[in-house]
Amino acid sequence: MTGRPKVALAMFGGLESVALTEDERARLGACAELLDPVAIDDFSDDRAAELLAEATVLLTHWGCPSLDADVLEDAPHLALVAHAAGTVKDIVTPAVFSRGIVVTSAAAANAVPVAEFTLAAILWANKNVWGARERLRGVPPPANAFARAQRQGNLGKRVGIVGASMVGRTLIELLRPFALDVVVYDPYFTGDEAAHLKVEVVDDLDELCASCDVVSVHAPELPATRHMIGAAQLAAMADGSTLVNTARGSLVDHEALLAEVAPGRIDAVLDVTEPEPLPPDHPLLALPNVVVTPHIAGSEGTELRRLSDAALTEIERFARGEPPMYPVRAEQLGRMA
Repeated sequence: MTGRPKVALAMFGGLESVALTEDERARLGACAELLDPVAIDDFSDDRAAELLAEATVLLTHWGCPSLDADVLEDAPHLALVAHAAGTVKDIVTPAVFSRGIVVTSAAAANAVPVAEFTLAAILWANKNVWGARERLRGVPPPANAFARAQRQGNLGKRVGIVGASMVGRTLIELLRPFALDVVVYDPYFTGDEAAHLKVEVVDDLDELCASCDVVSVHAPELPATRHMIGAAQLAAMADGSTLVNTARGSLVDHEALLAEVAPGRIDAVLDVTEPEPLPPDHPLLALPNVVVTPHIAGSEGTELRRLSDAALTEIERFARGEPPMYPVRAEQLGRMA
C-alpha cells in the first residue's frame, strides 16, 4: 500500500457519532484519511458508490450492510475491513475472502463485558440471590428451599462452560481467582488448550449438565447447536442448579426450559431468548427464579470504547504495514458466533 489509508464508515446511520468520539476521530486522522464523517448504511446509493470507489479501509460496526460481490465491484481498492464489533457473519461473504481482503473483528474486546456479566450471574446464582429477594417479598419458599440453603455459596461449586469461545475463554480467566471447579464442553477444544487454561474437559454434554451447579452457554449459533440445551440436558441438571445463557437464544429449547424452571426445580439467567425479545406475556418473564435481561451483556455505553480501540488499532497496524492482531479467516466463519 502506498500513501495513507482512505477510510469509509459503514454502520447504522447515526451510530458513527457514538462509535467514534472526537478523540478517536483524531486518532484515526493521525494514521488515515477519513473520507466522510457520515457512515454508509446503504451500499446501493450514489454516495456509497463514490466512497467505496476510493476506500482502502472500511471501518464497520452494527448495521453494516452485507459486503457481497456486487458491492465489492464498487470497491476496487478495498484491502481491510476493520469491524468495531463482534461477529462478522452478517457482513462478510466469500467474495471478501476471494478478493484477499483482510477482515478483523473486535470480538475479543466484546468478550470482556459478556464474560463479566456472566461472572456476576454465576456468583449471584450460587448465592441464590433471587431466592433471597423473594423471601423479602414474602413469597413462600419452594419445597426444596432447605436443601438448597445447605448448598448455597460459591466455595467449591462446579461451573460448566459450554463452548470454549472467546467469551468462554475470557470467562475461564475471570473465574480463576474464585474457589470454583471449572469444566468445559467443546468438541473443538483440544487437550493442550485445556491444559493452558488449567481446566478440565468433559466430553459429554449431558455429563457436564448433570455434574455442575451452574451451566453457562457460550457456543456459536449454528444449525448443529440449535436447542443443544434441550429436554435431556435440562432434566439432567441437578435440583437447585442454574442455567446461564449469554450466547444466543436458539441454543436453548425454551419450552423444555420452562418445564424445569416453572416448578422451581432449577433457575435460569437469560440475556438472550428466542424470540428476542420475548412477548410481554411470556411465562419466563414472570417466574421468580428466572432472570431475563434484554441482550445487554455485550458492549454498551462506556464499553463501546473497547470496540473502537480494537478497530482503530487494526487500522493503525495496517497503515504501518503490520499484520492484524485479530484476523478473521474464511474457514472460521462456519463455527463463529
